[in-house]
Amino acid sequence: MNDFHELEKRLGYSFRNKELIIEALTHKSYKKPYNNERLEFLGDAVLDLIVGEYLFEKFPESNEGVLSKTRASLVNENGFTMIAKRIGLGQYIYLSPAEENNNGRNKSSLLSNAFEAVMGAIYLEGGLETVKKIVIGLLNETHKKIDLQSLSRDFKTALQELTQATHGVTPTYELIRSFGPDHQKEFEVAITLNGETIAAGQGKSKKDAQQKAAKVALEKLKGEEEL
Repeated sequence: MNDFHELEKRLGYSFRNKELIIEALTHKSYKKPYNNERLEFLGDAVLDLIVGEYLFEKFPESNEGVLSKTRASLVNENGFTMIAKRIGLGQYIYLSPAEENNNGRNKSSLLSNAFEAVMGAIYLEGGLETVKKIVIGLLNETHKKIDLQSLSRDFKTALQELTQATHGVTPTYELIRSFGPDHQKEFEVAITLNGETIAAGQGKSKKDAQQKAAKVALEKLKGEEEL
């Protein structure tokens, strides 16, 4: 069994029932009678509520649209992966040898799901106020500034502005493939510029995949500019 002491220290929470944290960290590939999917489902709902309430109180002048967009910028695979990596969650996840060899500990979807499951487990054992304190603490540690402008960087718009300025054309987005079961569909999108593929990205929606691909393309093009 893993020693969760360091992880619990980073979370600021010690599980009384170690079976709960084990379940939260057990990927379905590990072939046990249990896995973390149910706790992930619960954690997702808990995180949605906590972040929604946090933003509601933090930005009393913001309307529903701004609050929704800001929450969406925090409550997503990329946001949770950042937190999961910050607390070193990947090293504690129980994986099959095949998933291990497939770099599973660094997969965004796997890390994000595990983080949601751990928050669901803390909610079950410690209650809403406990998990709320942990989540808000982790959000503030991970993000220097929490507001829509800082969080919701539109990489597609930034890429379009850059390519128009440097190449005189706009990029084209093409759906390469979709894969996975219907309830966990993943999409892969490629970006072409002047007929050349310059980047690709994967996400849980086409828009998410496009944004991730645009982020990669921006980093690549800016890197070339600096050469």
